[in-house]
Amino acid sequence: MKMLRSLLPLALAAAFGVATAGAAPKGGKLNLFGWSEYVPQAVIDGFTAETGVKVNYETYASGEEMLAKLLAGGGSYDLIQPPDYIAEALIKGGLLTPVDQAKLPHFGNLMPEYLHMPHDPEQKFTVPFMVGTVGIVVNTEKVTTPVNSYAELFTEAHKNRIVVLDDGRELVTAALYTQGKDLNAMTAENIAGTRPVLAAWFKLIKLFDSDSPKTALLNGDVDLGLVWCGEAAILHNEDKKFRYVLPKEGAHLFVDLLAIPKDARNVENAHLFIDYLLRAEVSKLVSDEFPYTNPNAAARKLLTPEQLANPASYPVTDRKLDTFRHIGDSGAAIDELITDLKNAN
Repeated sequence: MKMLRSLLPLALAAAFGVATAGAAPKGGKLNLFGWSEYVPQAVIDGFTAETGVKVNYETYASGEEMLAKLLAGGGSYDLIQPPDYIAEALIKGGLLTPVDQAKLPHFGNLMPEYLHMPHDPEQKFTVPFMVGTVGIVVNTEKVTTPVNSYAELFTEAHKNRIVVLDDGRELVTAALYTQGKDLNAMTAENIAGTRPVLAAWFKLIKLFDSDSPKTALLNGDVDLGLVWCGEAAILHNEDKKFRYVLPKEGAHLFVDLLAIPKDARNVENAHLFIDYLLRAEVSKLVSDEFPYTNPNAAARKLLTPEQLANPASYPVTDRKLDTFRHIGDSGAAIDELITDLKNAN
């Protein structure tokens, strides 16, 4: 991928007929606030080569971190990548600028099942970027017993062999699933009720990592993980010994989005970059490097049969999948619980 990153801006220019010498680039800048390891540098470089717009890319590790910074007024961003439930909160708070679909000629590439979802029913403020699930990855060379559930993941036999996302809501959600409760039922009572489950799990966990949980698995530091599907897909591509499983109790389905903050200064550049990402060829490049579930139908047509057959990127399953909804002030109770449990270990 490092070589690809260095060569791709030129390849993009050739492939898309982008601005070259003699053309008049738009110029200016774009302040992007997004997930780490989610937008290939080659895509950013290609956009800059075409438009002259310099992209400043700042990252966060959880949706809650992003929301807290936006609410505190920290940073001036033109484009953000909120998960669905965070976008819902931002919309309700009047903190987003409507997206002008007339400025997005490639909007029609998106699959209709990822539009008009509960977080943005009018499809007024957000644009789907990538979709995915949170599931279990297993190194089958090291773990030979079946692991198809949270209960089978968090066992004494796997102590100090597990990496999990450093994301409180994902961990509380997993615990709620084991109790047969809805993942959005984040009442104070339900959150407190997950404490004994999580306390037992935390004694078994070796590493919390939302940025790159695949690294510890690839290095052999751990043998199992609760991870983003894109991380599991990369592991599967590296070595088929890594198996991805959606837990039988249920799994979180997430939709990560593109949105423009209310106080964005470079709204035109934000629209330019959104539409650039919606191009089939560019969206494919995102999938090549970060193989989540791509909601772009035109881009999917460019993926290889092997990419489409990756069980982490495009799982075929009858598992219960649920999306997050905004849970208001419950996030603080989750943070307090997770902090207490970490300190206790």
